[in-house]
Amino acid sequence: MCAMPLEAYRTAKNSGNMTGREIEAAALIRCAVLLSDCQKNWDAPDHDTALDEALRINQRVWTILQSELANPDNPLPKKLREDLLSLSIFFDKRVIEVMAYPEPEKLNILIDINLNIAAGLNSSPNNEEKVENKEKDKDIVSMPSKGLSQTNIRV
Repeated sequence: MCAMPLEAYRTAKNSGNMTGREIEAAALIRCAVLLSDCQKNWDAPDHDTALDEALRINQRVWTILQSELANPDNPLPKKLREDLLSLSIFFDKRVIEVMAYPEPEKLNILIDINLNIAAGLNSSPNNEEKVENKEKDKDIVSMPSKGLSQTNIRV
């Protein structure tokens, strides 16, 4: 199953229909949905298998993101890359914690991080309205309401 997110990433990237940002956002949203499904079905008989799969897929996607962020040729500003890499370290630690001591509420922050980063990736950097709102909100990413838990995470 570990190859699935990477293969999905490659297939979407090669389709030419999506930008790299859209592909990354879609992967993070999918990760959030998998974790949310585990939360909602915590008492299901196959819960352990579903949780293991969701956590592995999240790890794989975040490993890909970390690799891109660590690349010196990455076009993002250095400070933003460093901040995202720091966030990814927190994410990795939380995944390991959930693997060792599973509790449904521990998934909230992982879901929220995935959704907030995806929302940031889906926002248009050239949109004047976004620039105007950014001044008001100072880097708070709004999240889509899809029934998942939500917080405002500064990115």
